Amino acid sequence: MFDNLVGDTLITLSVLVFVTVLLVVEGLYMLWRAYRGPDAKKISKRLQALSAATDRIAQARLVKDRVLSDAPWLQRVLLKLPRAHGLDRFILQAGLEWTVSHVLLACVLSGAVVFLAMVSLANQPAWIALLVGAAGTAVPLLYLNHRRGRRLAHLERQLPDALDLVTRALRAGHSFASSVQMIGEEMSEPIAGEFRMVADEVGFGVSLQQALTNMSERVPLTDLRYFVVSVLIQRDSGGNLTEVLGNLSRLIRDRLKLLARVRVLSAEGRLSAWILGLMPFALVALLSAFNPEFMSPLWTDPIGITVVKYMLGLMVIGVLILRKIVKIRV
Repeated sequence: MFDNLVGDTLITLSVLVFVTVLLVVEGLYMLWRAYRGPDAKKISKRLQALSAATDRIAQARLVKDRVLSDAPWLQRVLLKLPRAHGLDRFILQAGLEWTVSHVLLACVLSGAVVFLAMVSLANQPAWIALLVGAAGTAVPLLYLNHRRGRRLAHLERQLPDALDLVTRALRAGHSFASSVQMIGEEMSEPIAGEFRMVADEVGFGVSLQQALTNMSERVPLTDLRYFVVSVLIQRDSGGNLTEVLGNLSRLIRDRLKLLARVRVLSAEGRLSAWILGLMPFALVALLSAFNPEFMSPLWTDPIGITVVKYMLGLMVIGVLILRKIVKIRV
């Protein structure tokens, strides 16, 4: 009798412990989902995009207190810096979920790693290591600029299809606001997110003119600003908006085709620039692997170190000149 009672008690306690652990796990999962889940990230990303505009109208300010850092004291410091908001908008244009403090921390860590590598591994003087480390702080910014350029180029390629969608929707009898919402629902990122922000701002009570202006400030593309100017002029003075947007879409496509043709014609020059830029480093690596004694004076002898310094400086100047030659704007 006593053994049966003890057994029932153990079973009951086991069930209660299991249910408690299950509820704790479920609660932790719900807490994580509320703050870090897909829906929370989606809402956070949309709020970040809404905060990227620089309008000065008080009635149109939906989300202006953008979080620049998770630390409150650093947030207060960054809010006082004039360039912090520009860097924050740069991050949003790159489509990354970073904050300004993350970028600054990455710059500091990158510079510190380069400085320590120059001092400990390359045995360079402190002033040279400091200069190279200062240049190394720009690595995260270069990556950020690369991601921003890729996103803006992708958005520019999507713009003619978005204009065609607006034109077809207007011809079918839809309003301009509903056609903008169609872009956000039917097209892919990143252009869908930008037009979805316009629809959200209009839904929150912002005027269409201000919402389009905010989008042109978030996305620094000349073609997109042509679209915004065309819509605003048509709303003020009237005219056939479908014809204007159709001509603009055709013009953008022709310009992109010309740009692609120019890139094909300049491919030889760009390949030559890459070969000329990488060949010295490849030759140094091969000679160091097969005949290290022949290359050792470049790292040990003072004259060799001086030659390497001047050579690297001249190579940087040559790379900038080659980049200027092969980069053709259309």
